[in-house]
Amino acid sequence: MNEPIKPITLPPSENLQQEGEWLKQNLHTWLDEQFIPEAINETIAQRAAQIYVRQRMEGENDVGSLVIAIVTEMESFDFSKSFFGEFAIANAVSDLLLDSLGIERCCGR
Repeated sequence: MNEPIKPITLPPSENLQQEGEWLKQNLHTWLDEQFIPEAINETIAQRAAQIYVRQRMEGENDVGSLVIAIVTEMESFDFSKSFFGEFAIANAVSDLLLDSLGIERCCGR
């Protein structure tokens, strides 16, 4: 029987504003590299980083819960000028966080 994937918990933040800025910059770069750079990408990255920082300020450290929060809160964002949607953004944030922790994304290991 397959084992469930264990939750991934982020370490406590030493500088949450710097962490949010890192996420915003890296997400913006990722968005620009996926298709073509668009002006809306900066706004998307800024909004996702704001959600992330607020969630972390409220004590959320579980990557899965952070992803769900980003999906939920980005549902109200107007993606009409973008190739992306809330699920792509939340998954990209998850990938960036896992990469920063040195966790392999393939196969949940």
